[in-house]
Amino acid sequence: MAPDEGRVDPDWRSAGERIETLLDASSAGGTLARERAEQLVREVVDLYGAGLERIVALLDPRIVDELAADELIASLLLVHGLHPHDVETRVRTALDSVRPYLGSHGGDVELLGVSGDGVVRLRLTGSCKTCPSSSVTLELAVKDAVLAAAPETTDIVVVAAEEPTSTPNLISADSLLSKVHSTPSPGHGTWVAVPELADLMPGEVGGFALGNVTMLVCRIGDELFAYRDRCPGCMKSLAGAVMQRRAGGDAGDAVLRCPTCHAHYDIRGAGRGLDDPADHLDPLPVLIRDGVLSVAVPVTEAAG
Repeated sequence: MAPDEGRVDPDWRSAGERIETLLDASSAGGTLARERAEQLVREVVDLYGAGLERIVALLDPRIVDELAADELIASLLLVHGLHPHDVETRVRTALDSVRPYLGSHGGDVELLGVSGDGVVRLRLTGSCKTCPSSSVTLELAVKDAVLAAAPETTDIVVVAAEEPTSTPNLISADSLLSKVHSTPSPGHGTWVAVPELADLMPGEVGGFALGNVTMLVCRIGDELFAYRDRCPGCMKSLAGAVMQRRAGGDAGDAVLRCPTCHAHYDIRGAGRGLDDPADHLDPLPVLIRDGVLSVAVPVTEAAG
C-alpha cells in the first residue's frame, strides 16, 4: 500500500506549533525549566534522527523515493537532512502538485531556477499572470507547496510575464503578498477539507459554507472551480446561478450567469467578466491534500 493510501493524521502539520506551546508553558517554571525542556526535545529529535538515518541507509533507494512521496515522512527526512532529492527537484514536484488548480483556471507556473542561497524564481503564466487574485494564487497554492517541499527556501521571486520585447520585471514575494495581507479580502489563507465537493455532478453548481465564507462550486467534467458567492457586478449572491454555453462557444465552454444582474463570467478563465473585463469573480483554490478535496479560505473567515 502506498504511503498516501493509509490513514493520515491531519494534526501532524501543526505538531511544531503544539511543541512550541508546550515549551512556552514550561517557561512558567522559570528559565531553567525552559532550557531543560528544550534540551529534552533536542535529545529526542536527535535520537529519532539517528535511528531514521540507519533505516534509510538500509533501504533500497527506490523505496526511499516512495517514502519521500508521503508529506509526513518527507518532512521528517527534511528535518534530519535525509531527503533523497535536492531542492530544485523538490520544488518542481511541489509545483506539479498545484498545476491541477492553476490549470483549472487556464494558468500555469514555470520554475526559472533556484539559487544557491535558496531563492526560488517563478513565472505565472496564462490567466494567472493577469488575474487580480494572482497574489492569492501565489500565497495559497504555489508558495504553500514550495515551502512545504523545500523549507530551506529563503524567498520566492515572481518574474512578471511581459511582451517578448520587454525586460522581465522582478516582483519580490514580500511585495506581492503585502497586497494580500493589507486587505481584508481575500486575505491570508488556510486549507479546509471539503470532501463533499466530490458529490457534485458534472454540470452542477453547488453552494457551500466554510466558516464565514460562502462559496459557489462548479463541476465541469472532472474539474472543480470554486468562487466566493458574490457577483462583482451587482454585489449580490450568485445563488441560483447555472452554467451555460455561450452562443457559438467552443465545446466545453462554460459561463456562469448572475441571476440578478445577468452578468456573465468565464468559469475556466478564473472568473473573468465577459461583459465588463473590470469585473472578476473571486476564485478560491481547490486541491487534493492528503487525499481529500480541500479549499483555501482566509484564516479570519475559516472559523465560525
